[in-house]
Amino acid sequence: MKLTVKYFASIREAIGVPGEALNTSATSLATLRDELLARGGAYPEVLARGRAVRMALNQVMCEETALLAEGCEVAFFPPVTGG
Repeated sequence: MKLTVKYFASIREAIGVPGEALNTSATSLATLRDELLARGGAYPEVLARGRAVRMALNQVMCEETALLAEGCEVAFFPPVTGG
């Protein structure tokens, strides 16, 4: 299926692109994250399971169990703090 992935803040800086269109066989955010981790390079560094990474599906915060659908938008970003 085709979907759009967006990267924000330090994740975007490490990967080097703000986003990309992907063809994937992933069915959930968890399996998409696994596909990205398998790419190597900066992906395992910034999306590793031990790291705090927030995910959104179609602009709604979600857990990794959220299911993907054709044409959806996925966003990965680090936790945000503010004052």
